[in-house]
Amino acid sequence: MTFTSPGQPAAAVVPSASRPLPLNLVSVTLEYPDGDGTVRALDSVSLAVQAGQMVSLVGPSGSGKSSLLAVAATLTRPTDGLVAIGGTDVAGLPDRELTALRRDRVGIIFQQPNLLASLTAAEQLIIGDHLRRKPLRAARRKAAELLDVVGLAASADKRPHQLSGGQRQRVNIARALMGDPSVLLVDEPTAALDHERSESVVRLLRRVTDEFRVATVMVTHDTEFVPLTDAVATMRDGRLSAPVVPVG
Repeated sequence: MTFTSPGQPAAAVVPSASRPLPLNLVSVTLEYPDGDGTVRALDSVSLAVQAGQMVSLVGPSGSGKSSLLAVAATLTRPTDGLVAIGGTDVAGLPDRELTALRRDRVGIIFQQPNLLASLTAAEQLIIGDHLRRKPLRAARRKAAELLDVVGLAASADKRPHQLSGGQRQRVNIARALMGDPSVLLVDEPTAALDHERSESVVRLLRRVTDEFRVATVMVTHDTEFVPLTDAVATMRDGRLSAPVVPVG
């Protein structure tokens, strides 16, 4: 993680050729048209996350958290600035190459799991590797391993309606890990869960970050779970309103 001194902008980090950062955003600006003018959703935001580090992204509604996550996920191209995934500047990539990079290096965990009703927990994971053209036998083996990691080995054959909200979110986490991502982007994973299940899910994300050495950014409104992460970034009006600071 890149830390900054109070009152100073987040420092830009130049990816190293020998060990590039999994996620590096430098002076990222995002604007979109609004009537006769433009809206600046992100205003020169810089954020660098290293392997095995977990960052909480907090701030009021409309502060730019979702926009930042969309840019980091390469789902939205920024108006200006650097977005680098594993040292690869995504700005000049054609759509097909950008899609491949996102598929192979970025795991996205949405607020709602959006599981397919007709598929079992294991099949939710396997279908992603089928789209990646991975061998079915290897996909089945990996799905079983990841469901074990998230505590759902005994629920591999259950469909979404047979799982609790917390269990569905665990399937969502396992599914995001199927592509061996270096970056994990998480959008409000506890929004629909009670306190006990929320804590369980965040602790699982902490463990996954450590064990799989992914760079994790978690948008959350549950500030009580911030201490489980390594650092907190606070957004307001499209900017990091305070320096990214270590937790603890």
